[in-house]
Amino acid sequence: MVTSRNFFALAVVFLFFLLVVQPPQTFVTHPLVSTFSIVAVDPENGDVGVAVQSKFPNVRPVVPWAESGVGAVATQSFANVSFGPRGLTLMRNGAPAEEALRILIANDSLRQTRQVGLVDAKGNAASWTGNECFDWAGGAAGESRGGKGMMVTGKGFAAQGNILVGKETVEAQAATFQSVKGSLADRLVAALVAGGKAGGDRRGEQSAALLVKRKNAGYDGTTDDYIDISIYDHPKPLQELERLYKLHKLYFFRTEPGNLIVIDASLCKEMQAILKDRAYKGMEFYAGPANGIFDAATKKALQDFMGWENYDVRIRDDDKIDREVLEDIRKNYAEWKGRKR
Repeated sequence: MVTSRNFFALAVVFLFFLLVVQPPQTFVTHPLVSTFSIVAVDPENGDVGVAVQSKFPNVRPVVPWAESGVGAVATQSFANVSFGPRGLTLMRNGAPAEEALRILIANDSLRQTRQVGLVDAKGNAASWTGNECFDWAGGAAGESRGGKGMMVTGKGFAAQGNILVGKETVEAQAATFQSVKGSLADRLVAALVAGGKAGGDRRGEQSAALLVKRKNAGYDGTTDDYIDISIYDHPKPLQELERLYKLHKLYFFRTEPGNLIVIDASLCKEMQAILKDRAYKGMEFYAGPANGIFDAATKKALQDFMGWENYDVRIRDDDKIDREVLEDIRKNYAEWKGRKR
């Protein structure tokens, strides 16, 4: 029979075990962000960014950090979120990625539980994986590879992951990023998706994020917020990231000169017919005849319609239209007409 005195004695012993016998890492209060990520820079145009996927909800405010002209940071495992802003500050003040990373972990008593990747604007990259990160854990920076208890350094990018099916995830990220053509964001997304296909997180998928900074590339040109996509909680976050990235490119990227099409008589007549269809959007954007003449009234109607449909950054003041916008207008109108039948 357990008396109140015996119960008190047992409670004292249990408390002693918790406070004294258990190792310090038992009391880590930082979130366990078990994930894989890649940080990278485009030396040609200065883009810096991070792509990340995790079996952890809302990974965006924890792992990825980036600043135009400075670099990018991914902080994960038992994440020390301060590594993001502090790492950027160190690099902003002139520390190369490796030096910044060494300073961060040197002053952290729980460094063996951390995983961190940094890249600076000059392309120097470094990745650290602590000994106490859960298997499989390791990283790649440029051509260098390493597992737990190792810092690897290289050029261009740093890929890292923990609680992975195997090292193949990091290898796939590195190989894909180095081989795929396109913008930095294209390569980051491709690398992350390849990492997922190669095994990814042993516990599955839940959230993802893509963060890319480019000087004055925000919505209205007043910020550096080029891409900021977050999937909070989703059964297939990598597929969702690909979908949202395509949407982001359509609605936030500016027209590439090679995508411009002259609005000839045939195309003008087609656009006038859509703009006149009051039933489509509940209002008539164009009240004139569908005669194929791209006059001031037709141009104004097209501009208004494009604003209505959120193609803001691709609105033009000449006789041309963006091919991608045109394809989306046609697709959406055809789908609407199909539903009306």
